[in-house]
Amino acid sequence: MITFIIALSIIILFSIAIGLLSLNQYLPVIKQTRNRDINAIDRLLPQTQCEDCGFQGCRPYAEALARNETDINRCLPGGDETIKKLATILGAEIKPLYKDNKKNEQNTLALIDETLCIGCVKCIVACPVDAILGAPKQMHSVINHYCTGCELCIAPCPVDCIDMIAAK
Repeated sequence: MITFIIALSIIILFSIAIGLLSLNQYLPVIKQTRNRDINAIDRLLPQTQCEDCGFQGCRPYAEALARNETDINRCLPGGDETIKKLATILGAEIKPLYKDNKKNEQNTLALIDETLCIGCVKCIVACPVDAILGAPKQMHSVINHYCTGCELCIAPCPVDCIDMIAAK
């Protein structure tokens, strides 16, 4: 009887050891899958590194999204289109763009003073949602419907002709 109990205990311990060893072989696969998810999410973000989402760049925001630690609606430069894409890839509910942060206490839009604009195209390059229309050495305008109020167009403007106004 004692030998039976000892033999049964050895078999149980052996089974547990094999189970733990086989579990370890799946950890790299889980980590690869998680990294693949993070990379897919990161590719959807505009890569402006503006920190409006509350994270120190697009990659940390993507990592938090992959871990379900934040909402999909925190990327102001990405706007509604990015929210829709994130909702699709994460299987989440589409939410309105979150604009209640330090820069955007109210909904704002960029406004270009057309009398000062020199057509340098720097604001167009900086805009992550293509809300600015214009050509080199021509006056530029903001398409209000696309502007997310991210303010990324202000800093590159060499003549300071861009202001943020309250959205109507």
